[in-house]
Amino acid sequence: MITSNANSQVKDLVRLMRKSRARNEARVFLVEGPRMAGELARDPDWRGRISKIYLSESYADRNKKEQEELRRCAQAEILADPVFAHVSDTKTPQGILAVVRQREYTMNDILGTDAAHAHVAVLEDLQDPGNLGTIFRTAEAAGATGIILSRDCVDVYNPKVVRSTMGAVLRMPFLYVEDLIGTIDELKQTGLRVFAADLSGDRTYDEEDYTSGCAFLIGNEGNGLRKEVAECADHRVVIPMHGEAESLNAGVAAAVLMFEVSRQRRHQADISTEM
Repeated sequence: MITSNANSQVKDLVRLMRKSRARNEARVFLVEGPRMAGELARDPDWRGRISKIYLSESYADRNKKEQEELRRCAQAEILADPVFAHVSDTKTPQGILAVVRQREYTMNDILGTDAAHAHVAVLEDLQDPGNLGTIFRTAEAAGATGIILSRDCVDVYNPKVVRSTMGAVLRMPFLYVEDLIGTIDELKQTGLRVFAADLSGDRTYDEEDYTSGCAFLIGNEGNGLRKEVAECADHRVVIPMHGEAESLNAGVAAAVLMFEVSRQRRHQADISTEM
């Protein structure tokens, strides 16, 4: 059992928890909590990517049966409770942490098996971990095929993002790109219609047709989309609002748009079934 914060493994875990550069250099990320760790162990696509598991002493004592599946995936190390609390990113540590090798996705993964019906969120310079985690959860729930992020977006593998995705980060393909404008053009060349969420839009979001391949451009929380990025869109759409609110949270705006896609496609499927 590791009992000191000065232990080299503990120092490495703290660096991985706090520094995106350390995570990217090692090509790993951290998953905390029994729910997501258990999901990793049950998923054949992820099980082999677990590099090591760390358990708090009290968790290890209380949950011997739950550990069996995880211990079959990777070596487990016990940390004294104060040491685990030092490493953890949460105020109330859940006692289990997995070091996991990152996955690499391609544009084909983002477009899914049927590019003609791809449903993509394109994010520019999002900075809030909670917003990004919400968008991942929403994208999965709304049936999106993938997420594209500009290079300056918050790190998907930031522990706060990973935690707030509630596991969606394990299932939703994503891709960071250096040239966002060039990537949007690539999406358009595959046949996707591109929509910008923009307060200056001349049509409301529910007046457009999203039943074929589409992508939504969502901008930075404070500044929105850069002009040159918004100009890449085929159409600019606005979400009508009552009261004095000037704009919606980026995660909320993305949710409204993505679930409209889901609604339209579900309606189309119902009509096809009736015919």
